[in-house]
Amino acid sequence: MIRKIAVLGAGTMGHGIAETFALHGYPVNLYETNEQIRNGVKNVIATELELLFENNMISEKDIQATLDRIVITSDLEEAVKEADYVIEAIPELMQLKKDLFSKLDKLCSKDTILASNTSSLPLNEMMEAVSESRKEKMMVCHWYNPGHLMPIAELSYFGNMPENIYKEVEELYLKSGKQVVKVLKDIPGLVANRIQQGVAREVFSLIEMGVASPEDIDKALKFGPGFRYATTGQLEIADMGGLDIWCIVGDNLLNKMDNRKEANPILRKKVEEGKLGMKSGEGFFQYSEETINNTKNDFYRRLMIQLQTSKKYII
Repeated sequence: MIRKIAVLGAGTMGHGIAETFALHGYPVNLYETNEQIRNGVKNVIATELELLFENNMISEKDIQATLDRIVITSDLEEAVKEADYVIEAIPELMQLKKDLFSKLDKLCSKDTILASNTSSLPLNEMMEAVSESRKEKMMVCHWYNPGHLMPIAELSYFGNMPENIYKEVEELYLKSGKQVVKVLKDIPGLVANRIQQGVAREVFSLIEMGVASPEDIDKALKFGPGFRYATTGQLEIADMGGLDIWCIVGDNLLNKMDNRKEANPILRKKVEEGKLGMKSGEGFFQYSEETINNTKNDFYRRLMIQLQTSKKYII
């Protein structure tokens, strides 16, 4: 049974992973080498917890209790030595991850389960860095940003892991409020990111063609397909609409839609210009320094409403 958790990396994804497990009663060691991130991460988590409280998602006493369950450290050995489950959320560079898993294989108990938050790097290559006995206790556990609000978790079941170990991790995620997607094949992007990239490719193409403004394209997605996707999956939508209709529309549209195999030029141009979105103050939209936090908090509040509403429809 998984009782104690270590999260490696306290950045965008790592802090949310630690926050979620701690909120659901698990003691968490949160490892971070960057001093600035390490010193500020509890304030970040506290702010997110306070917003959950303000929106009636948790009680006031949950805030301090959650923070108390998180221990911040820069000592890798200290972080993982008693952990039953270790998940890394370090940068998406294969050699970095292989080096880390090689160390973890030696530092951790023989029963410790090791996981990566990656959605783009193959598990088999990461497993090259660990012993044969560890390979059956290694998996991908992919979270969506923001980790403390997005209810999805994609868990790998690629044939290296016995079912009883997989079930142990699955139980951990279910107890932590996640909807689990069991991924059976090790493919880049897993499930959710591949679906998302398919939508994004067409959205960027519509911008490139000047079909509509960025505001209206986002509006079309939010109040069209996205409105249904909040509570209904694509396959159920297709069944309700009629597979014959979906087949006809697919024949009519798909050969006219974007099928390029690399990032859209308009996206690449913005990156080259340093227009990276909210982090730089401008992307497809503009963001002043004064409004960024409010914009993020408004986004979080919308997710909270969706999360509370969707729970009524979860079977």
